[in-house]
Amino acid sequence: MGRVFVAGSINMDVVATADRHPKVGETVAGQAVHYFPGGKGANQAVASAKLGAPTTLIGRLGSDAFGQQLRTFFAAQAVDLAHVKDTAEVHTGMAIITVADADNTIVVVPGANALVSSEDVTAIVLAKGDIAVSQFEIPQATIHAFFRRARAAGATTILNPAPAIPFGKDLLDLVDILILNETELGLLTHTELRDSDDPARFVAAASGLQDGDRIICVTLGKRGVLALIDGQATVIAGRAVKAVDTTGAGDCFVGALASQLANGTAIRRALEYANAAASICVQRMGAAPSMPTAAEVAALLST
Repeated sequence: MGRVFVAGSINMDVVATADRHPKVGETVAGQAVHYFPGGKGANQAVASAKLGAPTTLIGRLGSDAFGQQLRTFFAAQAVDLAHVKDTAEVHTGMAIITVADADNTIVVVPGANALVSSEDVTAIVLAKGDIAVSQFEIPQATIHAFFRRARAAGATTILNPAPAIPFGKDLLDLVDILILNETELGLLTHTELRDSDDPARFVAAASGLQDGDRIICVTLGKRGVLALIDGQATVIAGRAVKAVDTTGAGDCFVGALASQLANGTAIRRALEYANAAASICVQRMGAAPSMPTAAEVAALLST
């Protein structure tokens, strides 16, 4: 079995719930506030670890109370934290999240995540069959160094370019599997896209990002997943569930897919598995705490 290595962000998510999102300049009454472990990198690592893959997280925490709490939580999820550093000069990353009617708005304050360096990721020893995962809540130069090292070792690279910011072809050329939603796809391809668009529009946009054997996965929420594999479009239908909080659903998908690929599962079957895992995640509050176990996903797939 291969291993999963996730280079990415670690945050404390401060989540406020309300009946609706405020308009610009408006104040609305909230219902509750919660503190959840999060950060895209950490979420993806927890999803992978809970689904059975040996998983290492590479990142940074501040030397503060949030950092201590997060280290305790992620260790309890069986995530290897040997490559998570405490950084005294800056606070732990935070995300300020508002949840209303199952949709969310998020403001991320990077803190220690902005200091994850190329030296942090080049200390990692990868091998053929391993999966290297990253996203855009740490510096792009660090991701580039991480993926170069992964490629040299024969590992598979997965990039989740979120939050959506431009990046160069030199980084894209190091990506084996690109996982993004319609907003991120639209930004990267300069195309106006909505999650309700006909699948052909997503295929046309995603085709511009495909080169060689690169796999493109477009996550479409309740509509499921569209993937381009060997130039052919595959649609994995969404599962009808009552969503409570969509925070972390995309991260669950990424981590679940990585865990299955590390286990040697074929890509189409791995996509179905990841889609099922994400459908469980959205039925719970929080990001990292909402990630399902392997037993829960197996039970869902057996129905």
